[in-house]
Amino acid sequence: MPQSADKILDHELLFREPEYQDIFRNKKAEFEFNHSDESIKQIVEWTKTEDYKQKNFARDSLSVNPAKACQPLGAVYVANGFQKTLSFVHGSQGCVAYYRSHFSRHFKEPTSCVSSSMTEDAAVFGGLNNMVDGLANAYSLYKPDMIAVSTTCMAEVIGDDVDAFIKTSKQKGSVPDEFDVPFAHTPAFVGSHITGYDNALLGILRHFWDGKAKTTEPLVRVPNDSINFIGGFDGYVVGNMKEIRRIFDLFGVQVNIICDPSGNWNTPTDGEFRMYAGGTSKEEVVAALHAKATIVFQEFCCEKTSKFIAEHGQEVVTLNAPIGVAGTDQFLMEISRLTGKPIPAELEKERGELVDAMADSQAHLHGKRYALYGDPDQMLGYAQFLLELGAEPSHVLATNGTETWAAKVQKLFDSSPYGAGCKVYPKRDLWHLRSLLFTEPVDFLIGNTYGKYLERDTKTPLVRMVFPIFDRHHYHRFPTWGYEGGMRVLVTLLDEFFETLDANTIVPGKTDYSYDIIR
Repeated sequence: MPQSADKILDHELLFREPEYQDIFRNKKAEFEFNHSDESIKQIVEWTKTEDYKQKNFARDSLSVNPAKACQPLGAVYVANGFQKTLSFVHGSQGCVAYYRSHFSRHFKEPTSCVSSSMTEDAAVFGGLNNMVDGLANAYSLYKPDMIAVSTTCMAEVIGDDVDAFIKTSKQKGSVPDEFDVPFAHTPAFVGSHITGYDNALLGILRHFWDGKAKTTEPLVRVPNDSINFIGGFDGYVVGNMKEIRRIFDLFGVQVNIICDPSGNWNTPTDGEFRMYAGGTSKEEVVAALHAKATIVFQEFCCEKTSKFIAEHGQEVVTLNAPIGVAGTDQFLMEISRLTGKPIPAELEKERGELVDAMADSQAHLHGKRYALYGDPDQMLGYAQFLLELGAEPSHVLATNGTETWAAKVQKLFDSSPYGAGCKVYPKRDLWHLRSLLFTEPVDFLIGNTYGKYLERDTKTPLVRMVFPIFDRHHYHRFPTWGYEGGMRVLVTLLDEFFETLDANTIVPGKTDYSYDIIR
C-alpha cells in the first residue's frame, strides 16, 4: 500500500502511486462513459476560437462560474463588523455552513454565524417557529449584545415576514423586548454579496436611527464635526482598517468606522477564545447619525446605505476603493476639505515614496496587458492604479457590475492613453473571461483563487488580489488602500512579473539569456 507508518505521503504525491492510478483508470473506463480522448481534444480546441467566443457571449439564460457570491454572505460580513453581534441567518443550516467556511478559509479565523435551521416543514408552513426557537437559543447560548438577522432563498421564496417574526419572538420571550434585533431581507437569488452588504448595513442603521422597527421614537440629528467611514465589502479588511485608522489619526480627526470586522478576523492565539472581538459599538452607530459627513469607499457596494445617510442630512462622499496615487490623493483631499485640516507631512512623504517606487519599476510593468475580474469598486481601484503604472487593464469584468459602473470604467479608460483599446464587461462571468483570454490574450490576470483554473487553461499568470483567496495565506493582513497599500499592490504585481519571467527563462543554454540576477 502507498501509505504505511514508515511511508507517509502528502496528497500531492499520494495519488501518483500505482494503486491510485489503477483506480482512476478503472473509473474512467468502466463508469464515466465519456467521449474519446480525440473528441475531447477537438472540443477543447474549439472552445478557444473566435467562433466559440461569439456563441459564448450570445448566451443570456445561463451563468457559468459567476465572479460573485450571494447576498447573505455580505450580510454575515456586516454582522461580524459590530461589537458583540451575532449573525443569525433565517434559512437552512447548509447555507450558513457555506458562509462560515467561505470567510474562515479566506481569513483563517473562525466566523460565528447561526441559522434558524429551516427544513422541509418550514418550507411548507413558514419559518416562524424556527425564528422563535432560534432567537431564544442564540440569545441564551452565545450571549450577544445584538443579533443581526438576514435571510436566504428559502425564507424569501416563502415570503416570511421577518419584522413580524422578530416581534412575535419577543412577545413569546425569545429575547427581551428592548434587545436589538436589526434585520434585512437578503434573497440569494438576486443581487450579490455586495447587495447583501448594502441591505444588511442599511438595516442596522435604519434600526437605530429610525426608531427600532417603529417601537421607539426616531433619533434626532444634532450635527457635530466628526466623520464617518464605511469601507464596504473588502477581503483585505484586516490590513486596510489599520491603515484607515492610522490615516485619520495622522489628521487628528475623530472618525466613526461603521462596520469593522477586522478584529473578529484577526484574533491572537493566546489561550483565550474570542467569539466577539472589536467591531463598531451600538453607541458608535447612534453617534454616527450626528456626524458632519460620511466617506464611503465603495460607491457600488453601498448605494442604498449612502442614499439613506444623505436623506438624514449628512454629506456623503463616495469613492471607489482608492488604490495607488490618484485614488489616495482624492481620499486625503476629501478629509482635508471636510475637516479644514492640512494633509499631514508624513502622508506627503509616503506619497513621494510610492511615486519613487513606481518610477523605479515602471519599465517592467509598462505596456503589460491585464485582465481583471471582481467587485465593481475594486475593479475601478485596480484599473486606475494599472493606468498610473503605464499598464493596460485590457479586460475589466464584474459579474455584479451595472451599466452605470461600466460607463464609469470607460470614462477612466478614456482619461489615459493606456486605456485605449481596453474594454469593460458588466454582468459577465468567468467562462466569458476564458474566451477573452484565448481570443484576446493578455500578460497577466488579476482575480481571486478561482482564477487558478483560468491560469491553468489559458497559461495566463494569476495575481491574487480579489476576495476570496483560499490557496494563499495572510494576504488579508496587508493593506491595499492608501499609499502604503499602493506599495503593497505594486510589489505584488512585480513579484508575479518576475516569477513569470524566471519561469520563462529557466532552461540552461536555451532560454536562460534573461535569467538574470539583477533586474
